[in-house]
Amino acid sequence: MKLIFMGTPDFAVPTLDAIVAAGHEVIAVVAQPDRRAGRGRKLRSPPTVLRARELGLVTKQPRGIRRGPFFDWMTTAEADVAVVVAYGRILPQALLSAPRRGCINVHASLLPKYRGAAPIHRAIIAGEAQTGITTMQMDVGLDTGDMLLTEATDIGPEESTGELWERLSHTGASLLVRTLEQLDALVPVPQDHSAATHAPPLDKAEGQVDWRQPAAACHNLIRGMNPWPGAFTLLDGDRIKIQASCVVPWPGASAAPGTIFLTKKALIVATGDGAVQLVTAQRPGKRAQPGVQVAQGLRLTSGVQLQCPL
Repeated sequence: MKLIFMGTPDFAVPTLDAIVAAGHEVIAVVAQPDRRAGRGRKLRSPPTVLRARELGLVTKQPRGIRRGPFFDWMTTAEADVAVVVAYGRILPQALLSAPRRGCINVHASLLPKYRGAAPIHRAIIAGEAQTGITTMQMDVGLDTGDMLLTEATDIGPEESTGELWERLSHTGASLLVRTLEQLDALVPVPQDHSAATHAPPLDKAEGQVDWRQPAAACHNLIRGMNPWPGAFTLLDGDRIKIQASCVVPWPGASAAPGTIFLTKKALIVATGDGAVQLVTAQRPGKRAQPGVQVAQGLRLTSGVQLQCPL
């Protein structure tokens, strides 16, 4: 099949690899423009572009897609289908209908739940026990197109966004290949729009843990924000990043949310219901360490209280 591949982050790379391995002709890999990143603010190409170069594929990184050279190219490319995996832009109808079989999206949720930019993060933060991948025929809405195939997977109780992201990237790759293989026989299924939920982009400020919430909610936020944008708590105005946690019983008498309890092996924080152990954390200017070492570095003692959001 002659296709256009549209995707930007590392999540899309396994799907690109699977398409090539399945023998499809990729006429171009389309991604977002290079961005400045890191301390040196050097331009970096997206992971899909780097992989496409290794595979010897043509790449395109248009700044505008609604008019101009890229629009003209895609509307005349005579592709059979376009595969879209976390490309990061809303495609206009003219581009959606340009390939002979339209555009097929690989979305990291069981639609219609978690439509939007951050379905993996939002599912973990919400404490979902299950998620998955949906392939769908794209329309002009935000993840509102008719569904083609789905594959569900359980979310581990300690699984982070980074870990689930990696797993789902490979699930999405295999499901997309199956979708292309069965495309002539598949009957698109309309979504139940009344059951839709949304997964908007994350803001860094959302990472502050509110210790007034139940322990499970605090833990879900911490793992849902890992590795980006990161969960954190404040102590005297200093930001302590939190990479990993677990729910534990509160070892002392009743305490206000955010109160610290220290043992030789654990840094435990009281919540609105139960407690959370900070397994891995990071104090300002330092590397990530076990929570108890962070407490030692900050010279914390039991009874100190971490701040809750205003």
